[in-house]
Amino acid sequence: MTFLDVALALIGVGLGGVVKGALGAGAPIVAIPVLSILFNVPFAVAIMSVPNLMSNIWQGWRFRARLLAPRFVISFALSGALGAVVGTFLLANLPERPLMLILGVIVLAYLAFRLARPDWKISQQLADRLVIPAGTIGGILQGAAGISAPVSITFMNAMKLERPVFIATISVFFVAMSAVQIPALWSLNIMGAAQFQLSLAALFPLWLGMLAGSWAARHVSALVFDRLILGLLAAVAVRLIWSGTLGG
Repeated sequence: MTFLDVALALIGVGLGGVVKGALGAGAPIVAIPVLSILFNVPFAVAIMSVPNLMSNIWQGWRFRARLLAPRFVISFALSGALGAVVGTFLLANLPERPLMLILGVIVLAYLAFRLARPDWKISQQLADRLVIPAGTIGGILQGAAGISAPVSITFMNAMKLERPVFIATISVFFVAMSAVQIPALWSLNIMGAAQFQLSLAALFPLWLGMLAGSWAARHVSALVFDRLILGLLAAVAVRLIWSGTLGG
């Protein structure tokens, strides 16, 4: 691990924090691909596990008064936690290059859907029927690749919730997944003492990024910020797919 690797890793986590600070979610969709390119997918998932848990505990508590109906929130959270356990076992047993390829395809799928259906909306009644499948699939993606956004954030965005309601509900979902994912990572020897210490250290750049993102949300056009992030993710996805197919 060189100094440049560490610097780029800090930047990647910080950029993830910017996204989370501005949008209320989405740190892994930036940080995990960057860390995966620099190191590997299991390492990236382990490093982001503690920041994911702590940042979402804070956000969930901050917006706790704006949660959706308890039945919906509990169903979403528990199905996500179950999926995360399944996904973590996949993470431990799949080879590295397929994981890179899967991660790149997930990011591209997320981008394609964002661009193709920016105004997609579902009713609360349909969301109630989809909540368990969406939570489970999102949890599997979180466990296997560290990113649930293509399902979880897309699903929640489609409900067109107010920002505080969105943040409160999805934070509970992320906390539930992280709470089971960290012990699973430890039991499968993906996380050890060194990775746990680095994961704690990653809280600092994530926090700085969240502060910057909160500022950006107030001073930068939402459309401009969104397009910048989509462009960054497109470049990262191409790099991941190249690594997963051709190596390097």
